Amino acid sequence: MSFASKMKSFNPLQLASIGFYAVAGIILLAFLPLTSYPPHVGFLAILSLITAYSLFAKRGWAPWLVAIVLIVTSVFALDTLLSAGFSNVLVGVSMFAYAVLTWLVTAILMLKRKD
Repeated sequence: MSFASKMKSFNPLQLASIGFYAVAGIILLAFLPLTSYPPHVGFLAILSLITAYSLFAKRGWAPWLVAIVLIVTSVFALDTLLSAGFSNVLVGVSMFAYAVLTWLVTAILMLKRKD
């Protein structure tokens, strides 16, 4: 199956969710050296990229990864908000936006899921 025909099989919301997980993983990997290489940021980046791949390849375990990323992202964003978010406005706004977008993408994926 060619890449163009594979892309036509997705609706725009599914493509947006795949793009969100891929971009989030790339951004987290890019910020890894700037944050002194904490292992949880690297783990979340790799997990986001694997989730993007599993959604793109329509794997059966994709909903489980989406749920795991939702939980891990929520804990990461809340911990960052409580520890550094109130002293740094940019970190607070970005973590809040990341958590909200993760919840929205998860809700869209779970509501549009075909059984």
